[in-house]
Amino acid sequence: MKPAPFSFVAPESLDEVIQTLAAHGDDARILAGGQSLVPLMNLRLARPEVLVSINRCDELDYTRLSGDRLVVGALVRQIDAETSPLVGAECPLLATALRYVGLPATRNRGTVCGSLAHCDPLAELPAVALALDAELVLTSSAGERRVPAHDFFVAEMTTCIEPGEIVSAVAFKRQDPSERSALREVSNGGNVFPVGGVALRWASADGTCTMARIAAFGVGSVAQRLIDAEEALVGTDLSPEAIAASVAAARNAVNPTGDMHADAEYRRHLVGVLVERCLAEGASE
Repeated sequence: MKPAPFSFVAPESLDEVIQTLAAHGDDARILAGGQSLVPLMNLRLARPEVLVSINRCDELDYTRLSGDRLVVGALVRQIDAETSPLVGAECPLLATALRYVGLPATRNRGTVCGSLAHCDPLAELPAVALALDAELVLTSSAGERRVPAHDFFVAEMTTCIEPGEIVSAVAFKRQDPSERSALREVSNGGNVFPVGGVALRWASADGTCTMARIAAFGVGSVAQRLIDAEEALVGTDLSPEAIAASVAAARNAVNPTGDMHADAEYRRHLVGVLVERCLAEGASE
């Protein structure tokens, strides 16, 4: 199929983008990589009247440190973040996750911020944003607001972005060198979306777990933090009993649905298996 008719504009600065969004509101959509939006337009599931390309906005193509945050601009391609030494050093969980996102061909065009704004329940990056305590930077004619990831993702393909706003950047919490992190997912084989997955990071001191962040994807309408599973680890020595308690809490926290790829009970069981595997993988590093 072909998309419905639309107008195309390509501003050369963030200010121009904001002005265009202010003028068109709900009728406008941002185009960066287009790996998610264009297929939806071709199926006429998305019918924007105005497509606002940010591909000429070089000011949005940056990755830099700001305090305890690694800030990734709206035009940073997934492949560039994946191979960035800065990302690998400061947010290894993000670098690891990006290898699972789509294919190299789509990562060459797709952007980190675009994947977050799309909010696909099967996507890896929303879960990574939750695990890394990320903040989304939303910019409009009214100014800038920073939204924690747990408030940004609302439901399937739905975020808290208001008409006239653009996700101009995402700020991930920098990982301490002493942290361990891992991402595991399961698919039905081939280059397809996963059945489900888990992103996890944790830290220990003197043999005791001092911090844990666990986020699951593909097991609900939106990626979710598994807070009870985290709390089951903190303050323990990550013994088999503590891990078993975390696994049980993870399974209790999710409410997946079934489809042709996997039924609900399989997905619930899978979350626990992947939490255990992530901890084992991280501990072996």
